[in-house]
Amino acid sequence: MSALAVQALGAAAEAVERHLPGLVEEAVASRLFARDATLWGPEAESEAAIRLSWVGLHRSSRPLVGEVEALREQLRERGVRRVVLCGMGGSSLAPEVITGTAGVELVVLDSSDPHMVRSALEEDLAASAVVVSSKSGSTLETDSQRRAFVHAFTEAGIDPTERIVIVTDPGSPLDEQARADGYRVVNADPEVGGRYSALTAFGLVPSGLAGADIGALLDEAEEVADLLAEDDGANPGLRLGAALAGTRPLRDKLLFTDAGSGIAGLADWAEQLIAESTGKQGTGVLPVVTPAGGFPTDGLDSTDDCTVVVLSPQDQEEPPAVDGAGSVVGVSGSLGAQLLLWEVATAVAGRLLGINPFDQPDVESAKQAAREIMEDGADGAGDPDLVDDAVEIRAGGDGWMPEGVSTLEGAVDALLDQLDPRSGYLSLMVYLDRVEHADLAQVQGGLVRRTGRPVTFGWGPRFLHSTGQYHKGGPAQGVYLQVTGAPAADLPVPGKDFSFGEFIAAQAAGDAAVLADHGRPVLRLHLTDQAQGLSQLRAALTR
Repeated sequence: MSALAVQALGAAAEAVERHLPGLVEEAVASRLFARDATLWGPEAESEAAIRLSWVGLHRSSRPLVGEVEALREQLRERGVRRVVLCGMGGSSLAPEVITGTAGVELVVLDSSDPHMVRSALEEDLAASAVVVSSKSGSTLETDSQRRAFVHAFTEAGIDPTERIVIVTDPGSPLDEQARADGYRVVNADPEVGGRYSALTAFGLVPSGLAGADIGALLDEAEEVADLLAEDDGANPGLRLGAALAGTRPLRDKLLFTDAGSGIAGLADWAEQLIAESTGKQGTGVLPVVTPAGGFPTDGLDSTDDCTVVVLSPQDQEEPPAVDGAGSVVGVSGSLGAQLLLWEVATAVAGRLLGINPFDQPDVESAKQAAREIMEDGADGAGDPDLVDDAVEIRAGGDGWMPEGVSTLEGAVDALLDQLDPRSGYLSLMVYLDRVEHADLAQVQGGLVRRTGRPVTFGWGPRFLHSTGQYHKGGPAQGVYLQVTGAPAADLPVPGKDFSFGEFIAAQAAGDAAVLADHGRPVLRLHLTDQAQGLSQLRAALTR
């Protein structure tokens, strides 16, 4: 059996049959691997021209294997047993999948939550090395985390230049400053966008330092590269791209479920790649990661706007049938092969949708809104519309909250009443410590059954670099439930005039403001006491 397999049923199979001949005739695959920037139209050409080096990373990233191995041994000699990654979006999601699949430990700090930052700082600092990853070199979350670790190492009498490794694009502000300060810097390929960077230094350096076999990962990608570059009907990248974005009418929800693929968290990585690449100009496809242990169609009243994506074991020879689904895609293959497969398929999907798969305009708008809130010295929240014990309640958007609502339960009901029963989705966006409160994600399944519609669950600010683009730039189908919490103890950002608690509050407020500006209904719930507020929240969501 091939190292990669893409099998389609129902509407997905019809989409493959409809679009595959044209994709082959237009030589889309070979042009993609030849880095033809014209594939997505004239408006995308300038961006695409500097974003296509990912097609050759299985070869160009080879020198990193020896470099990372040598650095890992050097850190071991210094007593390092724990690797922490400070990064956001593509800088953290790929290493999380790679190390999780390899069964090696990597602490991923992709939050501004003060409790989560403090936990990462205080756990076995003496035996820790830190990878700070930022493509632009100016990512505020990552810079704040870097400052916290520099301060912590210095206070502990440890030279931070011996424990912190910087991964960034050449010539970035972080590149120049880190080199001047004596830090070890590894440059990534500047012509690869963040969400396509799994096989660049952003994916390979932290993964390799943590103990994953990054050489084998590149081997797996190289094994399938020629197959994915062929203008042939058997090309799995063309087939998957057509199945994702070629259904008529467009089935714009992708319900991911893992049926024993052996790859840890692949759907979470694909979620960012697909949502941030396609969710713009009022179109796109929204990945919905099924709750752990859940069945993809459980609780849905209809799947007419959905395609179920089944991540299957490599030895599965038959296309997977899913009860209640009229469109199914089964995907199998090794991790390295699938990283390249999904990138190719997403680029093909962008061509079929008529959008630029390499920009993320609404991610930038949310960042700018957060910066403006912080510059104003406010938290961006404003007075609550009502208070129910430990929960402050605010409604954003076009006056969707009816008069007379006086309880948390009533506010949640009012938001869910805005959900279109045919095409809508609910997004739950939680700006809390995702490690401490991991069990909160269990409410996702209950909300699917309650609404009969797909539900996404995102940890903030992590999801801002993922589905955050789709929520604002994609079709106006969603309703949004945002949860924030007052920290029990805040944490200052060294060298800055703001704290982590103030920063994450501004990120949440900025995102809500942009959603509201786009006319999206957003319900903001702020927990003034996290323990009591979470108890109320669970009761309101699961009743």
